[in-house]
Amino acid sequence: MTETLRPPAAVRAAAGLASTVLTAVRPEQLTAPTPCRDLDVRALIDHLAWAAVLSQRSATGMPLEHEANSLTPAPFLDGRPVEAWAAAVPEELDTAADAWADPAAWKGDTLMGTAPMPAEVVGPLMLAEFVLHGWDLARAIGADYDVPAPLGDALLAAVTPLAQLGRDGGWYGPEVPVPATSTAFDRALGLTGRDPGWTA
Repeated sequence: MTETLRPPAAVRAAAGLASTVLTAVRPEQLTAPTPCRDLDVRALIDHLAWAAVLSQRSATGMPLEHEANSLTPAPFLDGRPVEAWAAAVPEELDTAADAWADPAAWKGDTLMGTAPMPAEVVGPLMLAEFVLHGWDLARAIGADYDVPAPLGDALLAAVTPLAQLGRDGGWYGPEVPVPATSTAFDRALGLTGRDPGWTA
């Protein structure tokens, strides 16, 4: 039996795991392909940066107006050379984890961007965003990505009730079948349209 991670601890673990990959990115890898359709490493780093900002805002009930297809980088990246982006994101992920550590962040309604949503739904979405895109980035640059079993369980619990909504909304690709004996993390990857065996 694996240890059960409480939601705030799971967000903290997810942010930390993604941060380890970000610190491994080399400038020559910025144009490498990723498992995310149409996103290279540079674009994925910016996506994670915006996710960190969105997560901070959602945890505190603040709106964030951002067009998903905009080429404008996250505010804390604006003005920095692209080669320095990856190193700047971990601090923001840590700030997001701090925000979700407050028990009040998980209660009542909050905002996902500008859309009202229950906080208990948004928190797991942010957890999934960090873990999944951390994996995407790790695969793209050939870095190790060891997801502890408790975090894999938390991720699977987060994405299972939302997977179809994610596919309908274009956040996730078509489900990739994985063996029933696969780890919780690999099953979560498959549910969100990711092939656990993907390589660049």
